[in-house]
Order: sequence, then structure tokens, then C-alpha cells
Amino acid sequence: MKKLIDLNCDMGESYYDKRIGNDEKILPFVTSCNIACGFHGGDSKTISKTILLAIKNNVKIGAHPSFHDIEGFGRRKYNLDSKELESILLYQISALKGMTESFGAKLNHVKPHGALYNMASIDLKTAEIIVKTIKNIDSNLILYGPSMNKWKELSESNGIRYLSEVFSDRNYNDDLTLVDRDLNNAMITDPAISLNHINSMIDSGKVKTISGKLEDIKLETICIHGDQPNALLFAETIYTDLKSKGLI
Repeated sequence: MKKLIDLNCDMGESYYDKRIGNDEKILPFVTSCNIACGFHGGDSKTISKTILLAIKNNVKIGAHPSFHDIEGFGRRKYNLDSKELESILLYQISALKGMTESFGAKLNHVKPHGALYNMASIDLKTAEIIVKTIKNIDSNLILYGPSMNKWKELSESNGIRYLSEVFSDRNYNDDLTLVDRDLNNAMITDPAISLNHINSMIDSGKVKTISGKLEDIKLETICIHGDQPNALLFAETIYTDLKSKGLI
């Protein structure tokens, strides 16, 4: 029996009159969504609407916490002390969990956003605070994090299930970190190239890095960034391909 693959997308990132993404059209083509919690995007009305749309489409709901950075869309690094980092995580994840439950559904997972995700990928102290905060809120929540990373071992040693994530629209360095967004080759913008990128990981368990090396990688969930211009086309293309192979 084939192991199913999760397809996730970052959503609910519009903020009052600032419109980001195309959530309503993308939701039929993903299996889980990561909903902004108000710190990098998302206001209370947008969050509620996105939760209800996810329920309507039978899509698993996750919290997408960030540093408090609306202006930088959560992509700027902040060095917070342990207690402050724990408090912003408690605030955001608990809010998403409570709102989701008020609509009769359950929060499935947590996926940190932007700079917070990148910091936890290389700093085990940050990763540990995230894991332990999730455990304190609800040990049944799943953590979505980078593939082939020590974060997985840390998560599972604390009894938190970890789903290894790969990116459909980002290129990788040799150490499996993502190519910096400031560089021209950071993003994959062509859905056909993205499909080759993903299928290589599925078929061979390897990803081609920007230097041309093939590095081992584990794929359990695939991310599409909802704020990128071709997000809907990426979602349709990848979902259709996975569906045709019985992987979704």
C-alpha cells in the first residue's frame, strides 16, 4: 500500500485591507493548511473565514505562528529570550486552537512561519522551546518541520509527532537549508520545474541542490507558499499529479 503524502499551504495571511493569497480557490487542491495567527498576517475575521473554508473543504487545520512582524511578513529574525518566545507561541497557537474548536473542528498541527522556522532549523534551543510549548498546549498536535533535521529527533523525544516537510517552490542549499530569498535562484516559479523537483524527491528520496548535488531527503508533507503569485497553479498541478498516482 502506498504511503499518502500531505500537501500543505500557508493561508489566512491577508490583514485587513492588505490582500494576500487566493485561499478559497487553493483549498480544494490541498490536504492541510497553515493559518496565520495575526503576528505576520491574519486578522480575526480572516482567520475565522479561513478556518470555516478549511472545514468546508475537509482540509486539516494548522497554526502558523510567527515573530510579531507584520511589516516584515515574519521574515525578519528576532532574538527573543526563552520566556518571550514561549509566550508568543502560547498566544498564537492557543488562539488558533480555540477558534478552530469553537467551529466544531480540531487543530491538527503547528508549523512555525518564516524566520522562526528558519531559526529553529539551525538552533536547537529555539526548536526545543517550540516543541515544549506545543507539548504543553496539546501533545496530540503534530509539528511540521524541515526534512533531515535534528528538530525531528528533538520533537519525537518529547512525544510530539513530526512531519518532514519539503518545499515545492524553493531551492535547497547543500546542507538542505533553503536558498536565501534575497538571491535570484531562491524561488521555483515554474510549476513544471516544481513537479520535477517534487517527483525526484518522491521517486529517489533525493533532492537536487543549487550546486547540482543530490542529497538525501525525506518527504511526508509538501509546502506551497500561498503568497507566491503562481500558488493556485502550483496547487492544481501538484495535487492532480499526486492524485493520479494514488498518493493523496
